Amino acid sequence: MSLFKKTILASSLMCVSSGAFAAAFQLAEQSVSGLGRAYAGEASVADDASVVARNPALMSQFDSAQLSVAAMFVEPDVSLTGTSTNNGMDAALLDESSIAPSAIVPAAYYLQPISNDWFVGVGVYSQFGLATEFAADYAAGQLAGETEIVTVNTNLSAAYKVSPELTVAFGVNHVYADAKVIRNFGASMLPVPAQTQAVHLEGDDQGYGWNIGLSYQLDQDSRFGFNYRSETKIVFDGEFSNQLPAGAPFYGTAGTSLPGSLELTLPAIAELSGSHQVSEHSALHYSVLWTGWSSFKTLEAQVDGRGVVFSKDENFSNSLRYSVGADHQYNESLKLRVGIAYDESPADPYHMSISIPDTDRLWYSFGAEYQLSKTSSVDLGVSILRGKTQNFVETDNLGQAWGFESKGHATVAGLQYNMSF
Repeated sequence: MSLFKKTILASSLMCVSSGAFAAAFQLAEQSVSGLGRAYAGEASVADDASVVARNPALMSQFDSAQLSVAAMFVEPDVSLTGTSTNNGMDAALLDESSIAPSAIVPAAYYLQPISNDWFVGVGVYSQFGLATEFAADYAAGQLAGETEIVTVNTNLSAAYKVSPELTVAFGVNHVYADAKVIRNFGASMLPVPAQTQAVHLEGDDQGYGWNIGLSYQLDQDSRFGFNYRSETKIVFDGEFSNQLPAGAPFYGTAGTSLPGSLELTLPAIAELSGSHQVSEHSALHYSVLWTGWSSFKTLEAQVDGRGVVFSKDENFSNSLRYSVGADHQYNESLKLRVGIAYDESPADPYHMSISIPDTDRLWYSFGAEYQLSKTSSVDLGVSILRGKTQNFVETDNLGQAWGFESKGHATVAGLQYNMSF
């Protein structure tokens, strides 16, 4: 096969390169009340209606209808420095000061007691999402470009109080997902401008999953909780195109589109939490959250009439998140919160990617709840995330190796309004 044909083929396959989903894209931001504790105790704390997301069995702790509406602003600070290449190119051409745009993550919940023993709730929120943007003429364009996935989870749950101590819950989830991947030729061997699109893939899909929850009240001061959420299979159906001449071999489309698809399994999630009232005004909370990323081993993309055009091992591992937090009732109107968490990365160090250069990270969180009236309150929360510096080399499908040093941090700030009826 000629070099020209090999280059076109390799560029086309980048529609699902390691840059697309090669880093953890899980979102923890389901509530602002939890944000202030670094999400410690989320399966055991019954603060507000957001319990629908992290453990619907906690709905049994409420004797009236509850509504919670939240918005969290995420400000990432992810930078890249080119450290070495074998392309005879100035490494400074690989420097990017910020590759992840800011975002707002909204959420809304409502729960309703039906009787002394039965409770129902609904929540609309997101558990997975990512976005990175590189300049169109970025040198390593086949590894970068634009990558975006947005998911919206609608959860319906019911809880039953088996005894004064034990409550069980079951829920169903509808997940809508939308994805976009754009890759550019960058510093390739083809005589085309760096900003020429090698790949443009957009698609969406919906899937279904389920969740279960348990809440056990050991005594008046201690409660334990467990929640499990199933995997959800998503098949992105959409359009594939590039800016190659329409008559070129291996998927040249030049402005026209071909039907394409990409299958992705959103991982299962399990959380075990404990909460303890250690004094009249203070409580301690902790959690261990497990995410089954081992289901995310291989990516395959297909173009109608062309079959499988890409298959790549990602080799993610299951990950754990550990968190400890506390709250203190300062006075009748004001509750203060604080927390710290350690979040493991599931990414294989030998499969790192510049699209989302993932790393282990520490969360430092604080927040407050202010009681506006007997039936309404507002939550404020802030988390500062600090990630480790990573050094790695990524190779594109043309055999070009690119060296990087990545630094990833973020700040999350949120506001939430709660009302009881």
